[in-house]
Amino acid sequence: MKIYTRRGDDGTTGLYFGGRVSKDDAAPMAYGEVDEAQAAIGVARAHTQRGGELDELLISIERDLWVLMADLATDAANRHQLSPGATMVTEQMVQHLESVIDDLSDRFELPKEFVVPGQEPVSAFLDLARTVVRRAERHCIAAAAEGSAVVAYLNRLSDLLWTTARWQEGGALTARAT
Repeated sequence: MKIYTRRGDDGTTGLYFGGRVSKDDAAPMAYGEVDEAQAAIGVARAHTQRGGELDELLISIERDLWVLMADLATDAANRHQLSPGATMVTEQMVQHLESVIDDLSDRFELPKEFVVPGQEPVSAFLDLARTVVRRAERHCIAAAAEGSAVVAYLNRLSDLLWTTARWQEGGALTARAT
């Protein structure tokens, strides 16, 4: 099997469960941004302790993002083929992120002022991943199916990444807003 197919040489890409669209269509643009977010989270994960709590959390998020990309890469006519939690983002996935945010937030005092990113490498990578997730969220607004939990998931994920960065810092360095 070869990695290249040449089918995209005409500027189109295949969708999950069939169909083709232009590579600059809203869906491939959105799931491409999510792919970048997943890679950014992977960079943060590469700087964590293997098998540790943060490593396991980030792995589970990266796997969720595969689900999210499948959701985005499915034409409206084929959405009935999606499987909740496996190829379609669910409200339960969003709620799980909220419970993790709540758990982590109970472990330290939240900053009361603007955060200055870069206190230490892992939190800096998490902050970078958060901004990439925010960009992906903005692109997904145009691509997500009506009633989809994709945008809510990404919104909550950026909150989780911010919280996780602060948790890793053990209390954030802050700066006063000017």
